[in-house]
Amino acid sequence: MRGRELSRRGLFTLVAAGAGAVAGAVPARAGQAVAVDVGGAPAAVAVNPLTGLAYVSDPATGSVAVIDGFSATLTAVVRTGGSPGEVAVDPVADRVYVANPPAGTVLVLDGRTLEVVSVIGAGAGTSSLALDEHTGRIYAVSGTTGALAVLDGNSATLRATVDGPVGGLAGIAVDSGRELAYCTSAETGSVEVFDIGRTRFTGSVRVGPSPTGVAVHQASGTVYVANSAIHHMSIVDSSTRSERATVLLRSESSAVAVHQGTNTVYSNGGSNGLVRIDGTAGVLSGELTLGVNPGDVAVDQRTRTVFVTDPLHGRVSVIRDF
Repeated sequence: MRGRELSRRGLFTLVAAGAGAVAGAVPARAGQAVAVDVGGAPAAVAVNPLTGLAYVSDPATGSVAVIDGFSATLTAVVRTGGSPGEVAVDPVADRVYVANPPAGTVLVLDGRTLEVVSVIGAGAGTSSLALDEHTGRIYAVSGTTGALAVLDGNSATLRATVDGPVGGLAGIAVDSGRELAYCTSAETGSVEVFDIGRTRFTGSVRVGPSPTGVAVHQASGTVYVANSAIHHMSIVDSSTRSERATVLLRSESSAVAVHQGTNTVYSNGGSNGLVRIDGTAGVLSGELTLGVNPGDVAVDQRTRTVFVTDPLHGRVSVIRDF
């Protein structure tokens, strides 16, 4: 969607309202998981809930694949060059941001034309991205230096770079309403808390070994952390800044996504598949075997369609009603 007919906050309210309408979804059956061949070794995935398009990075081929979530088909492949990593989507501006860690840059794509709008220098090792849905700013962390870069999505410029408290940061998630960002550190087994308003790190929360993926439920401020070296997910209370609970999974997990309307959490911590967690109760509520070792996970906030990458076989699973 182009233009600014609705405010940024208004558009995200619209998406959240649509997301809550599917709260009665039933566990997925095998026929509801469609494998889309994209080739290469698909790594990260992000989805635009206003268009239903998912964007999948492939560092092996230097490209980004575009999948139509409604038809579960590959619609385009964009040759970006480099080694694209984490992906973030701004539905309001209809822009796609792709990290390129070796170059320390973030590539900006027009979501409609798939043309390159700009390339932003974000610092060495920039690998993980998160969107502040209220401001359109992008927050990027480095896996090698531990720095956090603040990018202006509208002007496609670097606004600031902040040194981190640890040597490297693996993942990042933004709580737009509370103006906080949560950054995982696999090296220290912690989540580092960044205060957006004050532009500095203000705290640290101990979680499980080697945390990587992180996601936030915007309404409650609850933080979910995928610990890649242990069979459990950490649930962090944002008000006390402490690990409130853990959820036992089937295997180690590295990726996590939250459906905001229902506080349903999805992770690749299943037995060769996907797990579903009731975020409110903090319990495992379902699992779906995909027959692969799954990679990244993303969920469409409007339709609750889940996308799971399969780097080993060059596929992306498109899963409905799970």
